[in-house]
Amino acid sequence: MTSDFALKIPAELEAASQLRTAQYFVTQRPWLDLYGVHIRPVAPFGSASSKPFIDPALIHRCLPDELLFEIFARMTPYNLGRAACVCRKWRYTVRNPVFWRNACLKAWQVFEVVENYKLLQSKYDGSWRKMWLSRPRIRTDGLYVSRNTYVRAGIAEWKVSNPVHVVCYFRYLRFYPSGRFLYKNSSQKVKDVAKFMNFRASKAECVHSGHYTLSDDKVEAAFLYPGLRPTVWRIRLRLRGTRAGANNRMDLLSLVTSGVNDGEVSSTDEDILGVVEGWQEDETHNPDVPAVTHKRGLTPFVFIPFEEAETSVLNLPVERMDYFVPG
Repeated sequence: MTSDFALKIPAELEAASQLRTAQYFVTQRPWLDLYGVHIRPVAPFGSASSKPFIDPALIHRCLPDELLFEIFARMTPYNLGRAACVCRKWRYTVRNPVFWRNACLKAWQVFEVVENYKLLQSKYDGSWRKMWLSRPRIRTDGLYVSRNTYVRAGIAEWKVSNPVHVVCYFRYLRFYPSGRFLYKNSSQKVKDVAKFMNFRASKAECVHSGHYTLSDDKVEAAFLYPGLRPTVWRIRLRLRGTRAGANNRMDLLSLVTSGVNDGEVSSTDEDILGVVEGWQEDETHNPDVPAVTHKRGLTPFVFIPFEEAETSVLNLPVERMDYFVPG
């Protein structure tokens, strides 16, 4: 005769098996409990507000405000703008002037700190964030690229008409906050040039370095071509943006090459911009190297961030870029 204890064991095992199976099909969704809950704006970290509040967001229950502040402090200004779109609390936290003060002082470090503070009070109402969005600045987190094309006639045998080739080449500029920049003229695509566009590039890469100055939205830059007859490369640009704070376009106003005496410069690392300061566009200090004002290849520069170098449309072949307009 079977005991009652033996009959209860299979029933309990079956119930436990069903419970384990149900855990794989029933997904835990604790955020569903937040629907219908009125969420009022949350004061940012460091706020002087003394009103108590309960933050219903799950990530804010696990992430202290101090740690969130440290994470934001290590973000770039453009990533801060993306983080501000997540929720109200992040938007209010990102508006903390500490983040924008550090970004502004780093972006305009070629100017004196006192001068930056004077501009802050006189033009931007004491708002670092307003200065970041309104004041022209050169971006250093990518490359400024100018795409230029010209038509070259080819030669074909046993044909009535000769072929025509569309030649495409790029001008690359990379700026640094210290007042130095790199230049390269090449037919290589953006994704290839972005890998070695730095001061460690070899001479075979033909990357030239020089100095630049920024005055309002005007940029002046110059570097020295090495060789038997030293040649100065001078360029003037106007900085603009397709939206507020973008600074993603540069109009090429003039491009001049001229000669310089051997005694005026000692090396390519010297600040050549200070040597040619005040020169006229047709001025040269070496009769063997006349001053030339270039009229071709003056397409505006487009800014490409490093994280978009692989996917940029400028990597497309010529036949797919016939109607490319920088804007």
